[in-house]
Amino acid sequence: MTEEEFLRISGFIKQRYGIDMTGKKEIVRGRLENHIRAGGWHNFLDYMNAVENDKSGVQEKMLVNLITTNYTYFMREFEHFNFLRKVVLPWAKMKESRTRDLRIWCGAASTGEEPYMISMVVSDFLGLERQEWDTKVLATDVSTRVLQQAMAGVYHAEQLKNVPEQWKKHFFHPLGGGIQFQVKPELKQEVIFRKFNLMDQFPFKKKLHIVFLRNVMIYFDERTKKELVQKVYDNLVPGGYFFIGMTETLDRGSTPFEIVQPSIFRKKEGNG
Repeated sequence: MTEEEFLRISGFIKQRYGIDMTGKKEIVRGRLENHIRAGGWHNFLDYMNAVENDKSGVQEKMLVNLITTNYTYFMREFEHFNFLRKVVLPWAKMKESRTRDLRIWCGAASTGEEPYMISMVVSDFLGLERQEWDTKVLATDVSTRVLQQAMAGVYHAEQLKNVPEQWKKHFFHPLGGGIQFQVKPELKQEVIFRKFNLMDQFPFKKKLHIVFLRNVMIYFDERTKKELVQKVYDNLVPGGYFFIGMTETLDRGSTPFEIVQPSIFRKKEGNG
């Protein structure tokens, strides 16, 4: 891959999706090489011509699927889920005791583990009251490939090894003698999966109580990150919570959020 080819691809990805691939030339080459060879394109520039000229958007969708990484697992950064159950959900339940409408968005859904985890925690917290509440989790991702996996809700037993046994029994049923497990319909119906590009205008009609946007901003430059964080802030209710990955940071000098603890932020109670 020449420097010209890399700049063409990385520039396209940055402009359309905000993902900064600077310094990741070998990663880009590795993820695209076999696809380009199999597709019969002569080189990376030839391939990008096809992507940009494809009015159906199919080639662009495939490019995004190949470039974006989607490493996740159940119980990842579990401290967040503990905090959600012990602090955030009691606050939200009190705040919305009249409407019983809880609005949660998982903005980097990947293959579904994170939004299903959020939904399991909500179910565990509300118990029998859950049926009286609207607690559907909106789960979005830019990659259609991982969303298809998420909607299928099938996971290997190894992927569920850290999930509490009672949750595994309650929310999953075994397939193939317990080699795989599938999310049960009652949990699946609580998570709404949609394709969404974080660079686009946010579509929310009502403001959100809780936003999980974990381990995705590492791919953005500071300006893109700052703009995205502001959009999240503007779409949260006063007092709403924002979770980012534990290895991620927000610039304390520029973020409008109050810092609850590293990787957990809150919109000021008095701000609309």
